[in-house]
Amino acid sequence: MKVINLGENNSVLNTYIAEIRDARIQKDSLRFRTNLERVGRVFGYEISRTLAYSEKDVTTPLGVARIATFDTPLVIGAILRAGMPLQAGLLSVFDHAESAFVSTFRKLGKGDYFKVHADYCTCPALEGKTLVVADPLLATGASMESALNKLEEEGGEAAHIHLVCPVASRYAVDQLLQRLDSRYTLWVAAIDEELTSHNYIIPGLGDAGDLAYGGKR
Repeated sequence: MKVINLGENNSVLNTYIAEIRDARIQKDSLRFRTNLERVGRVFGYEISRTLAYSEKDVTTPLGVARIATFDTPLVIGAILRAGMPLQAGLLSVFDHAESAFVSTFRKLGKGDYFKVHADYCTCPALEGKTLVVADPLLATGASMESALNKLEEEGGEAAHIHLVCPVASRYAVDQLLQRLDSRYTLWVAAIDEELTSHNYIIPGLGDAGDLAYGGKR
């Protein structure tokens, strides 16, 4: 797996990440969702630089222009519910892409033990396509792995998979580096060193789903 940390270079992306982390700004759920969409657009642009391109003729009112456009068929997936604003930003870049959705949940065992399950999933065929999976936080990597397994169980094996996780823990990055092969690229904007015993990323940003859409019972 290849890891690309866009936050290592100064750009407007770091401003968006600062705002989604800021406890004061987080109180505005509309701004939180908007910033996640902006983050999705930035990642979408950067991912577009990795796709396959070919030149095509485009007819203008005055002639024909030859322009290189990408040929890679794309599926943009969201891990519900927090991944939806990120997915919206990615889809605003890749407006012809298909969409996929998957829901994961933690099944608690004894003590602090839990296992992540993916239950709901809707996914188009993935064979020969590039899959992009969006989730704002990557804490342990367990939810992402469960979602990936479910998506490919439903849609088949994708040619390449991009994981868009703006804020990740060092633990999760290390785990996925051991488990995922060269078919995967992980895109992040920040890697936080601390992960608590309850799997909270420190400093992290909190519960992205609640911040975007409100609390749950």
